[in-house]
Amino acid sequence: MFETPEKLALGLITGIVFGFLLQKGRVAKFQVILGQLLLKDWTVFKIMLTAILVGAIGVYALVAMNLADLHVKPLLLGGVVFGGLLFGIGLAVFGYCPGTSVAACGEGRRDAMIGVGGMLFGAALYVAVYPLLVPIIQDLGDWGKITLPQATSTSPWIWIVGIFILLISLALVRQRHERKKMKECEAAPDSSHIKILH
Repeated sequence: MFETPEKLALGLITGIVFGFLLQKGRVAKFQVILGQLLLKDWTVFKIMLTAILVGAIGVYALVAMNLADLHVKPLLLGGVVFGGLLFGIGLAVFGYCPGTSVAACGEGRRDAMIGVGGMLFGAALYVAVYPLLVPIIQDLGDWGKITLPQATSTSPWIWIVGIFILLISLALVRQRHERKKMKECEAAPDSSHIKILH
């Protein structure tokens, strides 16, 4: 039923490191996530994209060396659609995602603590109504255990390189945008030197 003590210890250490990186990346702050939702602060998106890239490299490298196996969940279209809607609504209302909310609790944020309580209640409610949801979710389509590389008959490394190129492109666009804003600020007249004549 339970994992070995070594695996549990590894999970604990990994969780601590993950929480530390979330906090240092500032994605456990409501203002940063709100900025992402308003398309003003792309910190969350860049960190998620980086995490996907690093995770994909690690997973597929381990699989290639026969040190791990992929355990792909079936693509249930109804589950993806309804789950995505619920997640999006929760993120918009709460201002945190599940991982960042727990990290925010560690920072002592009371709004996050209330939200985590709500998540636990929602999880319990989901377990209670799950038998009723299964037929609805399955009726909307089961695409089987498939990944994007399998669906497109391409190598997973092509997708990984694509994500890397996207990440670098976004970083360059952001850098260019920041330089443009700095030049505009430097070109603008300094209001402190403007004298008002009466």
